[in-house]
Amino acid sequence: EHGKRVRIFTVAEELPFAGHPTLGTAFVLRGSSRVPEIRLELNVGLVPVRFEEADGEPAFGEMTQIEPEFGGQHDREAVVKAIGLGIEDLDPELPVETEAYLSNSGGKFFYFVCRETVDPEARLHARMLFYGGEDPATGSAAGCAASWMVAHGVAEPDERVLIEQGIEMKRPSRIFVRASKNGNRVVNVRVGGNAVEVMRGEFFF
Repeated sequence: EHGKRVRIFTVAEELPFAGHPTLGTAFVLRGSSRVPEIRLELNVGLVPVRFEEADGEPAFGEMTQIEPEFGGQHDREAVVKAIGLGIEDLDPELPVETEAYLSNSGGKFFYFVCRETVDPEARLHARMLFYGGEDPATGSAAGCAASWMVAHGVAEPDERVLIEQGIEMKRPSRIFVRASKNGNRVVNVRVGGNAVEVMRGEFFF
């Protein structure tokens, strides 16, 4: 079954997939229909977004991302050199040790996570630096983080955990992630959250 055809652009290029435009588009297409699922046909393939509703609560949308492919681990000394940190700043499990290092790092095109969080309910604190700026919420990277957490025991299979992001730029985001395991393989990666409409407009080509 085909979904709604969707293309995602930044000011510089077209992207095959991006998490928050996907969730936001699904919320808009759903509108007030209360349908349980919206399917989007992106350049990366078909992405289903399922919705949960509870009385008095805003709708929660959760998309299923493609299954992860784990690459080789990077050399720790090369990583710290690239992002301007010292080898003592990394622990064996997570790439950055404290939230303060995330605030001070000048790295670009990196998704940083650490266990020190502002919200005590959050499992990870994240920043995404790219295009010379910062992204307040990166659903695609959060899905990768979910896969990594489950693979390395930071989160249990199918446990829905919170990643906080965007705090340093005063645009805090709450991203909920979970993933399953089939033997040693991480599968069924899901990323979700709530969306609030703040403006509406049209583009003319």
